[in-house]
Amino acid sequence: MNELLIIATLLFAFGGVLIFFHFFGKNGVFAWLAFTTVTANIEVLVLVNAFGMEQTLGNTLFAASFLATDILSEIYGKKTANKAVCLGISVSAAFIVLTNIWMHYSPSANDWAYESIKTVFSNTPRLMLASLSAYAVSEMFDVWAYHKWWNFTKAKTGSTEKYLWLRNNGSTLLSQFLNIVLFNFAAFAGIYDFSTLAKITVSCYVIYIFTSFLDTPFVYLARKIHKKHNADSDA
Repeated sequence: MNELLIIATLLFAFGGVLIFFHFFGKNGVFAWLAFTTVTANIEVLVLVNAFGMEQTLGNTLFAASFLATDILSEIYGKKTANKAVCLGISVSAAFIVLTNIWMHYSPSANDWAYESIKTVFSNTPRLMLASLSAYAVSEMFDVWAYHKWWNFTKAKTGSTEKYLWLRNNGSTLLSQFLNIVLFNFAAFAGIYDFSTLAKITVSCYVIYIFTSFLDTPFVYLARKIHKKHNADSDA
């Protein structure tokens, strides 16, 4: 069941980027990026066994954020992709402030939810700060690396469209490795022992390798959707 749910979540996360892009353009990608940034940092609190590995949830939603920035890089350029990264950072920072405020309320005698919410979000500041740092570094690196690969493929082929798969995977695999190492050790050091933390990091990156290759067709589809929209607009 865990494996099926992870696959379903991955398809939902990647498919959501395309659906929002189709209906709302680049603003839809911005919105989906903000959504995945917040929800991934809640979902990452859950530790599960799947595909023979112990791993935290949130991997698929984090992967969708890299897909979003790669789509924006491919279609709208570096400036727009960096703007999306700044949006994700700002949303995370706002969420940290809000969840900290929640912790200081005095619940009513009839309240039934506060203690559960407090349990879930008591570690949120550390997790979100770790995520914010890892997200900022890895996403900025992803945009930078994407365009470095793009300049390389353009110089080799003279085309701005060829070898999309290379710049997509070349940037994403490196940036996701950076993200998972920075986040896991900042967020969970002292919570899990080193052995468990190392296993979680390795298993998360294995998932990221899979999701990196899987997201490439979605970037091609996004570029196709953009071209179709442009053709319809010209018509």
